[in-house]
Amino acid sequence: MEFRHLGRSGLLVSEISYGNWITHGSQVEEDAAFACVRAALDAGITTFDTADVYAGTRAEDVLGRALQNERREGLEIFTKVYWPTGPGRNDRGLSRKHIMESINGSLRRLRTDYVDLYQAHRYDSSTPLEETMEAFADVVHSGKAHYIGVSEWTAAQLRAAHPLARELHIPLVSNQPQYSLLWRVIETEVVPASEELGIGQIVWSPMAQGVLSGKYLPGQPPPAGSRATDEKSGAGFISRFMNDGVLTRVQQLKPLAEQAGLSMAQLAVAWVLQNPNVSSAIIGASRPEQVHDNVKAAGVKLDADLLKAIDDIVEPIVERDPAKTESPAQRP
Repeated sequence: MEFRHLGRSGLLVSEISYGNWITHGSQVEEDAAFACVRAALDAGITTFDTADVYAGTRAEDVLGRALQNERREGLEIFTKVYWPTGPGRNDRGLSRKHIMESINGSLRRLRTDYVDLYQAHRYDSSTPLEETMEAFADVVHSGKAHYIGVSEWTAAQLRAAHPLARELHIPLVSNQPQYSLLWRVIETEVVPASEELGIGQIVWSPMAQGVLSGKYLPGQPPPAGSRATDEKSGAGFISRFMNDGVLTRVQQLKPLAEQAGLSMAQLAVAWVLQNPNVSSAIIGASRPEQVHDNVKAAGVKLDADLLKAIDDIVEPIVERDPAKTESPAQRP
């Protein structure tokens, strides 16, 4: 495993991190979830990402129990706050009330005294940014989180939050966006702003919800039991890539992966890690062997000719419109 600094902070994270958006507490049984976490640890992954909303808070609980016998100082545990976690009007958003109550719930479920990174899962336009940042500052200053991050914030939102974070003496070090060779929205504005501000990307869905593994074939129905057939496993999200035009181009990547000595999944993960602003790529898994395959992308360098060949195939279908984002039902 290779390690990178999270933004311009001193925190080192594993190039590949393990996330449990649609697996723990939802897609797979607990024994399988524990086996995947064990496989991640055995492969050298030290960075684990979750959120209070995943599987209705159950994902945090599963991850906490899976990690409870590990040396806490050797792990980087990340979680998030924003999406609804209860029926009340204040059980959502980035108000001071919700942030302070949510961090306590997350720590309890994760069985830890602190998280290494506490992230705003989206931007809350209904709460003053100053209120949100002051609440995050209290979370950090009370020792419940070491660093602050955000997820899917625009360049303008990052620029607005950064000076407030500096004024409040809290390290705003990361953004967690969707990023893959099929979805490059962040490249136009978010990455340049982040480089300027010292913010690193922790990217989700580097394999486009499994599409870049090559298992979905044009003109054929999705394999039974795959994410494309299961609403709980992200079928709504993956549908944007499930058309014959995209799937045909993806199949054309197979010879390039073979020439590089990589699986399709390894090529996809390695591709996002070529971006120097990417601190870590999040992988998910329902089986340990998926973890073992994905981690082999760590440390891989793709040469310029291979990167150009990839672009020649997928550039016409790459999503670059920042106005097109996922719906709440498709959130990771």
